[in-house]
Amino acid sequence: MTSGTSRAEVDPELACPIAPVVDLVFSRWTTPILWALNEFGRQRFVELSRRITTITPKVLTQRLRQLERDGLVVRTYHAEVPPRVEYEISELGRSLAPLFATLAEWSAVNLEKVERARREHDSRQRGG
Repeated sequence: MTSGTSRAEVDPELACPIAPVVDLVFSRWTTPILWALNEFGRQRFVELSRRITTITPKVLTQRLRQLERDGLVVRTYHAEVPPRVEYEISELGRSLAPLFATLAEWSAVNLEKVERARREHDSRQRGG
């Protein structure tokens, strides 16, 4: 921190250098989309929609466009009758697979601990 700069003025991205990655990869629908494309390969919109049942078509469209813009997903248009569009994870997106694998391992080991901590906390908050 330079002199004359208060702690409150520090850019959050400088305070936490992974913040931009977290924003990019862990937004509400990005992770399930990338996971599905990594696990199941190239898919059409309707296939993705069936795999991620709680996402609306509008939001899926928006997220796929953003992921394509970010270079994490490749969209391929096939000029057929009827037209066919497929989505697949890019090499850049695939480079996140080790991160997802590590998070999956962490989840398997720790999610029950998190749930137990939540129950204990909530019980204390209720006075019980």
